[in-house]
Amino acid sequence: MPADLLFTGGPVFTGTGAPVHGHAVAVTGNRITAVVPDAEAAPLIGPDTRVLDLGGALLSPGFQDAHIHPVGGGVELLQCDVSAALDAADAVERVRAYADAHPDEPWILGGGWSMDHFPGGAPVRALLDDVVPDRPVLLLSRDHHSSWANTVAIRLAGVDAATADPVDGRIEREADGHPAGTFHEGASDLFDAVRPPLHPDLAYAGLLRAQRELIALGITGWQDALVAGTVAGVADPLESYRRALAAGELLVHVVGAQWWERGGGIEQVAEMSRRRAEIAALGAEDRLALGTTKIMVDGVAENQTAAMLTPYRDARGHDTCNHGMSFIAPEALREYVTALDAAGQQVHFHALGDRAVREALDALEAARRANGATDGRHHLAHLQVVEEREAARFADLGAVANIQALWACHEDQLDELTLPFLQDGAEARQYPFGDFVRHGVRLAAGSDWPVSSADPIDAIHIAVNRIVPGGDAAPLGGAHQRLDLATAMAAYTSGSAYVNHRDHDTGHIRAGHLANLVVLDPDPFSLPEAQIHRSEVLSTWIDGVAVYTRPDIPTRPGTPALRTVPALPTRTEEPS
Repeated sequence: MPADLLFTGGPVFTGTGAPVHGHAVAVTGNRITAVVPDAEAAPLIGPDTRVLDLGGALLSPGFQDAHIHPVGGGVELLQCDVSAALDAADAVERVRAYADAHPDEPWILGGGWSMDHFPGGAPVRALLDDVVPDRPVLLLSRDHHSSWANTVAIRLAGVDAATADPVDGRIEREADGHPAGTFHEGASDLFDAVRPPLHPDLAYAGLLRAQRELIALGITGWQDALVAGTVAGVADPLESYRRALAAGELLVHVVGAQWWERGGGIEQVAEMSRRRAEIAALGAEDRLALGTTKIMVDGVAENQTAAMLTPYRDARGHDTCNHGMSFIAPEALREYVTALDAAGQQVHFHALGDRAVREALDALEAARRANGATDGRHHLAHLQVVEEREAARFADLGAVANIQALWACHEDQLDELTLPFLQDGAEARQYPFGDFVRHGVRLAAGSDWPVSSADPIDAIHIAVNRIVPGGDAAPLGGAHQRLDLATAMAAYTSGSAYVNHRDHDTGHIRAGHLANLVVLDPDPFSLPEAQIHRSEVLSTWIDGVAVYTRPDIPTRPGTPALRTVPALPTRTEEPS
């Protein structure tokens, strides 16, 4: 049958391995119907077929982000966004400008500040008091593991020198014990009672803004790492997803990871199963599904809450008594994960420190002993510090390494706030992607946006190089931890599709799969490794429809993307 669309004239990355050349990809309706050598493409072209010349650009499956917070990221773009600040002074000036431009907002909310811009990674209240002395200000850090508050907000929350640190967090303090302005991990929840709730319309606007931004980066699906829960003011996005689904405005496919309340217990398993079934009953699991549970095992290394096997050091290089935080006791974690696995619920672990990784894998091992092998496709995200013997356990347990590759390089937050406080030799164990590959571990990839850039090309560049573009530092952890480009691309396409239980119809370019595609130019496989970041998205396709085309590409009315070329004549066969 003639195709509706035919992509030709460029290499095709099918989801694994090296790209194929000299092939055409046919799309009819919302699905790929053929991948054939160019010489066999003529029968696929009819009078109404649009033939799209790639002009040497790469055709790839659409990217899937396996760990992201889209609604929170979109809302932050609509609030006081300081993520582009160059330094502390710039961040403060952006807060001032936002407050001046929004005189009627009772609270100044937003986020994006970088810990490396402030001494010790902890901004103080006085900086905010100088620019907004009369209204509460509460801003999440870039990594969402800390909050920065002014004096008005602290006073409204009733927090003072007598307020004890919560068991899952820490308050930075002045000499007399009064809160200095930075609240780490669970300490951010001290503002929950006074922080205004997120208006549903703002949350929905945030989702649509995020979807628009992410589609432009070639992302056609994701796993939302925090659904059905509220943490540090980041509201539950589930109703926004339901609203978009009902309105026909949810273009991407979404797997929601339901939030495990670490203060709760085993009763949450039944509630998650009920909620999963409720969403499934909507009959649109190809767009929205809740078959995953997100468990925070630990915190982050830069504020010394990541759970480590060895103690953190102080500023003078001496060992402390701090090994970070395990937010859930290991024996309880094993119980919960075993129950979730038995209920058919995937587990999505936040596991950043080496002790957290061990505790998560121990929980999966307990589940395997109790339940046997299942199709859970459980995955561990972040994986900053991993012992090699733990890396070797992933494949045996069927665990997927969910990597945030953009972080796997020398940058200020790592070099100034993390590595100096870890034990000797810790640098060699940072983000050991190469070890995972050598041990046969499946990889998926995500960004953790808005913690960092959502651009898959940026992350793929770092995965391959372990150096920022134009940087002169050595590859973080050694060159042996680098990935080849095909492996990095696969992690962001077929690897994440596998984690999302969508590998049966996404993540690959093959007949029968959905036509969720991205066109990249220049073809990253044609570039020197140090230039991969130059590749850009020309167009993004979902269900065979061009949902994004780069604005500077000349098109004529009715042309969905790229350059339209005259249809080739249909091949005719002589009677045999």
